[in-house]
Amino acid sequence: MKLLRHGPKGHEKPGLLDAEGRVRDLSPLMADITPATLSRAGLAALRSVDVSALPVVPQGELAVPWTGMGKFICIGLNYADHAAESNLPIPKEPIVFMKPTSVAVGCNHAVVLPKESVKTDWEVELGVVIGSTARYVSEADALEHVAGYCVVNDISEREYQLERGGTWDKGKGCDTFGPVGPWLVTADEVGDPQNLSMWLEVNGKRWQNGSTKTMVFGVAQLVSYVSRFMSLHPGDLITTGTPPGVGMGAKPNPVYLKPGDTMRLGIEKLGEQRQTVHAWDPALIDG
Repeated sequence: MKLLRHGPKGHEKPGLLDAEGRVRDLSPLMADITPATLSRAGLAALRSVDVSALPVVPQGELAVPWTGMGKFICIGLNYADHAAESNLPIPKEPIVFMKPTSVAVGCNHAVVLPKESVKTDWEVELGVVIGSTARYVSEADALEHVAGYCVVNDISEREYQLERGGTWDKGKGCDTFGPVGPWLVTADEVGDPQNLSMWLEVNGKRWQNGSTKTMVFGVAQLVSYVSRFMSLHPGDLITTGTPPGVGMGAKPNPVYLKPGDTMRLGIEKLGEQRQTVHAWDPALIDG
């Protein structure tokens, strides 16, 4: 299933994408797509629904595909070739950091540069959505706790991240720096998460071409590892690192985002995103 939420901010409606690519309204069945929806029982209930009986509705503005995200967990330098372009060693253990959930916006939402930003960068990433509570889970059982997957753009202000005191959170946590979607694709429809192609373009130029098969630590390893340090709950999101081709690594000179730039990115089976970059404007964040 491809689950989604659409409509104006504060008035989103739940839906799913049918086999013909039409949006079917889930409002007769539920008020919203919540962490409970992502549980094994919740997804089983949805699978029993006659999709053809649900009303077809126009697709409105796409929001984050589920509500109630408790944690936005990120993995750094999880592709060896991206570590190399960043002039950093391949991690011996996963690098874990957090974004505030306030970064999460819909897949086509405006990306707003923070004031005085000069080094804002892009990162296409596979997002892993947790469907059941996980604590100290084994790698063998880890994928049983995954509800599904989604596309994430891990926007990063590199000066804030690397030159302003040594903590990544400053450059990763700005408003609009976490577009998610267009939909949440359930794990059964994705199959092997370690065999998905991924890409990103800026202004029509392809910058990132990669595959999840080149991750240093795979999805099962990451879910198991993170569950040793914090409880994972339904609705939590883990982003799993980016392949090479970020602006910071461009040769001979880095390339960063500026107002008016457009990004287009996607992951096999998970859909595409498109964002336009804007100068600082709180109305684009709050509206």
